[in-house]
Amino acid sequence: MKSPLLFLATTLLCALARAAAPDLDLHINYYSRVLTPEGVTRESRYAETMSRRPGHVWSARVMPKQVAGRDEADHKAGQHKHFNHAVLPRHVIWENQQLRLEYVDAHEQQVIAIPPSEYENVNFDGSWSNSFYLLDPKLVEAMPLSPRASATAGARWRQAERNGVFQRVLWDELKQIPLIIESGDKAGTFYRRVEVKPMAPRAAAAAPWSKLAAYGQKEYADFLD
Repeated sequence: MKSPLLFLATTLLCALARAAAPDLDLHINYYSRVLTPEGVTRESRYAETMSRRPGHVWSARVMPKQVAGRDEADHKAGQHKHFNHAVLPRHVIWENQQLRLEYVDAHEQQVIAIPPSEYENVNFDGSWSNSFYLLDPKLVEAMPLSPRASATAGARWRQAERNGVFQRVLWDELKQIPLIIESGDKAGTFYRRVEVKPMAPRAAAAAPWSKLAAYGQKEYADFLD
């Protein structure tokens, strides 16, 4: 039987390690493949950048040049402005044990606040841990270690499988971030992969949320018509 003091010390060390998670700037590639009942295979790919600092997570879609600026062109043409959360930078804030979510429209110089009741409409799960770490460290710790070798120092593979559905995670212990997340089923009907690559850190003065003081404030409800 484990000593209560040993368990408490281990828990405290894990909490302190998570509290000391380093600042990160990341490039993230997302890939998914689905086989439909009609025999059609659908694939999707997109990329995002992410900046992680204490109390802040900023993520932004990497827009291909073929579509970059299309929303701005539509606005100049006089089309009604719609809220498209997929193409706007997302800012998640953790302050006083409270989470806040907002999107930023740089062209309109507006910050759009999202209430918790609308999180589902913008595909947000409301989890600070999932935002900050991409995957809750508690869930990662609960996954068994995999014998799969890692080519990255300080990173270890973990894997879980249930009812033919698997999840594999290459977790970087130092950076406290997954470098690869794979999930799918053995039948091959779906597969998802997330690849995370650290980038050169940006200066503190370059943090995108530090430039929002002059922006106007809007509510998500302002776009509902």
